[in-house]
Amino acid sequence: MSERTLYAGVDIGGTTTQAVLCDDTLTVLDRAETGTPATLGGRAMIDAALGALAPLLVSTPGRLAGVGVGAAGLVDPVEGRILVASDSFHGWAGFPVTAAVADALGVPAHLDNDVNAFLRGEVSSGAVRDAPDALGITLGTGVGGALWTGGRLFAGPHGAAGEIGHIPGFGDLPCTCGGRGHLETLASGRSLAARYADRTGRTRTAHEVAEAADRGDEDARAVFRAAGAGLGRAIVMAAGLLDLTTVVIGGGVSRAWHLLEPAIREHLAEEPPVSGHPIHLVRAGLGADAVPVGAAARARAETAPTTGEHRGTRPYRAGAR
Repeated sequence: MSERTLYAGVDIGGTTTQAVLCDDTLTVLDRAETGTPATLGGRAMIDAALGALAPLLVSTPGRLAGVGVGAAGLVDPVEGRILVASDSFHGWAGFPVTAAVADALGVPAHLDNDVNAFLRGEVSSGAVRDAPDALGITLGTGVGGALWTGGRLFAGPHGAAGEIGHIPGFGDLPCTCGGRGHLETLASGRSLAARYADRTGRTRTAHEVAEAADRGDEDARAVFRAAGAGLGRAIVMAAGLLDLTTVVIGGGVSRAWHLLEPAIREHLAEEPPVSGHPIHLVRAGLGADAVPVGAAARARAETAPTTGEHRGTRPYRAGAR
């Protein structure tokens, strides 16, 4: 019997690092999680990721063929380096991620922005499996986006394709990027908390705002309705520009899907795409596995490039968590 081929995927977030080990169908065979030592520098972060992955490799029979890494921030997927990282990370910008991983494991390693990896994972084995075209949106600390067109990831000539969180036209509130009125000012976890505080004067996390909404708090419900309406409007814009009618939404805020979905669908019903084709809207299916599975899918595509996957030649834009 031939030896089983394995692919590893790693998601390095600001708080936690997750690792999965997959077979060649991207079925997750085992997974592990550890804290991210974000303040200790790139080497410590990679060592933590490798430490999480090591016992999986020991306990799972097979031959490791490649490793993919998904990371928040601006990344160069060709050089395998972090270009720009938030101030939560120390010694991360400029760090040669893929070289460090490849040297440690002796197999090819590949780097993706986390939102691109999220969408790659959902298309490969998640809620929009085998979709030829899809828009992926992640709702976390910020709002991230990614595009899948013609059966491949599309990053754009400057790496900014899919950045739906930073399109204007959603009021006049200041955005974390320096702009004003971006979708992120309504729909991110940080913004949900801020909008609730604006209405009530009370400081709550996005999760706590969702709990309040479930208890009947009208201010909390209004904040989620505004976020859902904003998402619906942004999706219609994307559909009009790109003729995309499949949308998958994930990230931590999507756990409150029952609060977001009605407002999104209400807006989509009021302003359907000009194509006349309805939007196929789904919540992400892989949960916390989406980014590491997508990273493993990148490794599989690079190792056995039979899918026509576009590997990209430009940096990928900042993601969201």
